Amino acid sequence: MTYLQWFIFFLVIQVIHFLGTWKLYVKAGRKAWEAAIPIYNGIVLMQIINRPKWWIVLLFIPIVNLLMFPVIWIETIRTFGFYKKLDSLLVIATLGLYIFYINYATDAAYRADRSLKPRSELGEWVSSITFAIIAATLVHTYFMQPFTIPTSSLEKSLLVGDYLFVSKFHYGARVPSTVIAAPMVHDSLPFTGTASYLKKPQLPYTRLPGLQQIKNNDIVCFNWPADTLATMWGDTSGKFTYKPVDKKTNYVKRSVGIAGDSLEIRDGYVYINGVKNDLPYRAKLQFYYTFECKQPISQSTFPKFLLDKERTGVYKILTEYWENDKVQEAIKKNGSLSKIGQDSLYTEVAGGVNPEFAQRLKMINVDTKININMTDEEVARLKKYPLTASVKKVNHAPDNAIFPHIESNQWSQDNFGPIYIPKAGATVKLDKKSLPYYEQIIKNYENNDLVINGDAIFINGEKVDSYTFKQDYYWLVGDNRHNSLDARYWGYVPFDHVLGKPVMIWFSWDADAPSFGVKLKSIRWDRMFTTVHGDGEPVSYRYFVFALIALYIGWSFFKGKKKVKK
Repeated sequence: MTYLQWFIFFLVIQVIHFLGTWKLYVKAGRKAWEAAIPIYNGIVLMQIINRPKWWIVLLFIPIVNLLMFPVIWIETIRTFGFYKKLDSLLVIATLGLYIFYINYATDAAYRADRSLKPRSELGEWVSSITFAIIAATLVHTYFMQPFTIPTSSLEKSLLVGDYLFVSKFHYGARVPSTVIAAPMVHDSLPFTGTASYLKKPQLPYTRLPGLQQIKNNDIVCFNWPADTLATMWGDTSGKFTYKPVDKKTNYVKRSVGIAGDSLEIRDGYVYINGVKNDLPYRAKLQFYYTFECKQPISQSTFPKFLLDKERTGVYKILTEYWENDKVQEAIKKNGSLSKIGQDSLYTEVAGGVNPEFAQRLKMINVDTKININMTDEEVARLKKYPLTASVKKVNHAPDNAIFPHIESNQWSQDNFGPIYIPKAGATVKLDKKSLPYYEQIIKNYENNDLVINGDAIFINGEKVDSYTFKQDYYWLVGDNRHNSLDARYWGYVPFDHVLGKPVMIWFSWDADAPSFGVKLKSIRWDRMFTTVHGDGEPVSYRYFVFALIALYIGWSFFKGKKKVKK
């Protein structure tokens, strides 16, 4: 919906409000016309129901207003004597239209002095829970959102099982475009797996002013532009669906390239405007290396400082079986880390492989070679290891899956570009050669009608030879360069897909641990309440936070005892 359509919708709601409440306004000693003036009618209504005037602000905040409207409806009917549970259910079930019945078909009396306290313990409990959810939704949507790291694309910088606080206000909180959605969940409801939102109506993209702009190497939380999965995580249905921008899968990557940059990748390393990207200290860049050992690799001969990687089985999958769908499915079910692909020759397997499984997949045991994902520091240590025969970096072959999917480019995830990262207001030449780089932007991210007729390009019915961008774009990749689905595959990330900036790890454990008990033992206490960005080694503020929590609990207990004495 456009802003004009939303304005018309707003006026229709005002008319409905006036028709359904004007008699109640009169019974409360107000004028009938006061029910008809937008915003002012809300302020008057707050006075009638004896609630704070600032509540009216909450009615204009998307998602939060879905929770506030039922509260206002119930408060309104109770102000005119309708306290029964059935009345409350009816006003919610009819989306407030039950007030029409009270307005025209009853002799409702205004009760200015009614008690605002719930009439039962259940009512008090429901009231407290409701406003706790409203407050949490407001914070979650516009200020700070909890987020978990589900993949290893930023491994060592951010670990699988890290739980983050993502700031919405650093880059400016994005107003939800999906206006009818369950609060504090993403694209699916817990346990049911069904969609948590309605695709229509949609608000136009709007973002509140931010404190800063995205800088090179910032870690950014965003919605995956290429997402068509039915649900965010665990979707194995194979079905594809359209999802609104704010309901696309949440991702977190490093913004190595920002709007206006020229970016190139050489041997896996990023170059910005011709200069090698200087990553911050906390960034742990990793690549796959083929380690050849002088002896057969086992738990005893594997380098001790890498044993946390749990590599014990070393197998090679024959090329003729690699592309087999059944083989790939079996690999997924049996936990093989096969993400590097057949071009890297050796596929590492965590924790060993069942011999029958290996035989079924025509795997060949390789005694002395294994691919290991390592930082430069680990590579340097491994080269000094007495049993090391060789350590060679895995170089990936050209891949048509690499953006912008032009076979003649012969680009790979290790060697790519240069490309220009679009900036709002910048104009680029447009022809058949340059179009693949910007086609997705023109059609899908900036919603233009694009038609190609021979060598001629038409945008919104007009023949063009250039294009001016409407928003900024970013190049977001993982530090785990050989194990990251990122911009190298799906291209630019528009600013309207940006969620926020991760600022703190508030909890961390091994998310892949086999049981809850093992997970408890795996809690990474040193990572709790550490900042995400910054120089030097991460510093944990957990003791400070725990002290504040203890003080709050103690103060609440003390206040509770004083109330009991009174």
